[in-house]
Amino acid sequence: MTVKTSISLTDEQEAYARSLVEAGRYPSLSAVLQQGLEMLRRDSESRDTEVEALRLLIGRRRAAAFVDLDEGEAETQAMLERKRQARAAL
Repeated sequence: MTVKTSISLTDEQEAYARSLVEAGRYPSLSAVLQQGLEMLRRDSESRDTEVEALRLLIGRRRAAAFVDLDEGEAETQAMLERKRQARAAL
């Protein structure tokens, strides 16, 4: 379904949109604006998904047992050594 609406653009926005149409990249100004809105929607949804993933990660981290600095460094070094050995085995 398509809905007609009226919008306002700055001179620069209108000139840029028209240049995209004139270059053949889009068939009309409407197509340019529709694509821009679709890109904005996808970007917003992606950002929302990332924020939610970070919230879940932070929640899991808060619920997990505390690891002191020495233990964390030892675990990191052990992980790096396992990766080095796995890489050397290839």
